[in-house]
Amino acid sequence: MTNTIEFEIALKRVGLTKRKGAKALGMSNMSLYQKINNVTEFKASEISKLHELLKLKSFIEQQKIFLPIK
Repeated sequence: MTNTIEFEIALKRVGLTKRKGAKALGMSNMSLYQKINNVTEFKASEISKLHELLKLKSFIEQQKIFLPIK
């Protein structure tokens, strides 16, 4: 489950738009929208790529976005 707010904050922090993020992942804007809004799930390979794109410094930051604790 993706924490939508944290994901969008991380995008803004590195100066990426959702459109550029989708392109970097090789997916359509709609596919990224569905993943961000928990209609579908990110694949492990996509999370790994996003870890690099979003310049996440740790696994904890990654978990905060992609595996939020309720």
